[in-house]
Amino acid sequence: MLKQRIITALLLIPLPVAAVWFGEPWFTSLVVIFGVLAAFEFYRLGSTVRVSPVTYLGLVFTLLFIISRNPNLLSRIETNFDPVLVTPLLLATAIVLTLAGALLRRNKDGAIADWAWTMAGILYVGWLFGHAVALRGLADGRNWVFFVLLATVASDTMAFFIGSAIGRHKLAPQISPNKTCEGAVAGVVGAALFSLLFVPTKLFGLNNAIHIHGFSYGEAILLGVLVSIFGQLGDLAESLLKRNAKVKDSGMLFPGHGGVLDRLDSIIFAGVVVYYFAVL
Repeated sequence: MLKQRIITALLLIPLPVAAVWFGEPWFTSLVVIFGVLAAFEFYRLGSTVRVSPVTYLGLVFTLLFIISRNPNLLSRIETNFDPVLVTPLLLATAIVLTLAGALLRRNKDGAIADWAWTMAGILYVGWLFGHAVALRGLADGRNWVFFVLLATVASDTMAFFIGSAIGRHKLAPQISPNKTCEGAVAGVVGAALFSLLFVPTKLFGLNNAIHIHGFSYGEAILLGVLVSIFGQLGDLAESLLKRNAKVKDSGMLFPGHGGVLDRLDSIIFAGVVVYYFAVL
């Protein structure tokens, strides 16, 4: 699975890089597209475990949670509405409407499970992935997002190659049999090393375009380690979801490489970690 992610990442690099570099509205648009597709895959997995989520409401609220983190949109409404209230209002509305949607169906069997799965998709994809949009809106936001992408790819790449070469001890055999402890440690080291690229103002005598102001080497190493750890947790969480659903991939959008959720599982968790690190 790691090998598939690496190959797919290389094929799709130009699009996300351009969106991250040029910012809004391109970046939010890209996150919305990927987020809605990932949420759709999540809800489709529900059918394999006999759950029928309120898919249309789940997709709508996934979209709303993502675009609600756009700083340009928040700045436009702040004269008439406190932006701090946007997320609580969306959350309360999502809880009420999705529950009502589940209860109004003719078949009431499993209605609460349907509602819970619907909300899980909204929070897992919509709320968590929306942090990427908020991260892009911060000072040095472009480079913070590049940090998420580069550190995650470095972690996956090192984990795959080292794990394949010398991996002997299974990390989580009941969830993802191919992952090893050696690969996991290598992923942490790889992410930490590549994170150092964001510290110096110059690289090889040239201005460092991905330099993050005020970022120390110690902070870079710490954040690289956190990105790798939480990225691998995100990967395992999605693997557990697929194992429970008894499917190999979340979707087939990328032939031979799985679905959107397969490609975003690590990035979703890593983006949340980097956002709160940058803010706090």
